[in-house]
Amino acid sequence: MDFKQLRAFVTVAETGNVTRASALLNLVQPAVSRQLRLLEEDLGTELFDRSRHGMQLTPAGKTMLEYARRILGEAARAKAEIQPTQGPVAGIVSIGLLASTSDLLASLIATEVARRYPHIRLRLTIGYAGHLQDWLEAGDVDAALLYGQKETPALHVKALLEESLWVVAAPSARLSRRRPLSLSRVAREPFVLPAAPQGLRAMIEHAAAESGLTLQVFAETNALSVQKELVAQGHGWTILPAVGVTQEVERGLLCAAPLCKPDLTRTIVLAAPSSRQATAPVRCVVGVLMECVKATFDEGRWPDARWLG
Repeated sequence: MDFKQLRAFVTVAETGNVTRASALLNLVQPAVSRQLRLLEEDLGTELFDRSRHGMQLTPAGKTMLEYARRILGEAARAKAEIQPTQGPVAGIVSIGLLASTSDLLASLIATEVARRYPHIRLRLTIGYAGHLQDWLEAGDVDAALLYGQKETPALHVKALLEESLWVVAAPSARLSRRRPLSLSRVAREPFVLPAAPQGLRAMIEHAAAESGLTLQVFAETNALSVQKELVAQGHGWTILPAVGVTQEVERGLLCAAPLCKPDLTRTIVLAAPSSRQATAPVRCVVGVLMECVKATFDEGRWPDARWLG
């Protein structure tokens, strides 16, 4: 097994086609096929189901893909770390963003990284906090924004800001930031919530239980965009950080109001694995990430938040 075989395998897996993979790898098709065959012989199993519909991963291939991506990623990070210091900062950096912050931060981070570090290839991974933490600990992302996470043996964390949670509904509900709503009032409505055991869901349900309330959950989803769309169509209300719905409220697609009695807040933290030292490219991109978070806060684009960093 070598890096050429792994690169060929990953590229074919991602394109589903040897022809497209060979073009991306700048190799002739027989050479790519040979690398795949050598890898399969080394592993003693087939990694693809080959048919006229393309190259489909077998169960063994799906497992191998996770490891191959990780091996190639670690090799790229090692190469970037030991490059001569006088050369440009280069490498692959994977950053995890909370779904509620991606609309605000993704384009800004990408623009700044491209301007300052044109030799860095940026990967932005979007997800809920629980998923991002799993990917951090598995080494799939280099650093991520999480919320409510404490320092652990596996993770270093730095608190950046604290934000309040808001009630969100379809425009017909006529919610207003000038009229906070209590959880007891909100609990009368059907709810659209993240699927358990997502952290925000746990926070909302814990607050309801503490207040002796039972939430009427109409629908659950693991995608923030679907959650907001169901609310916009009038299927139920939800509770989210204000930053996650600012654009939709401004466009009149949703309405929102601060939640009170109890006031619910979450702390946004920057987290990185403690098990490995950050490479120079990772340090550069993390610096850009923190600057972008602070800039959006200073510009008033992170509503109902308090800076901690």
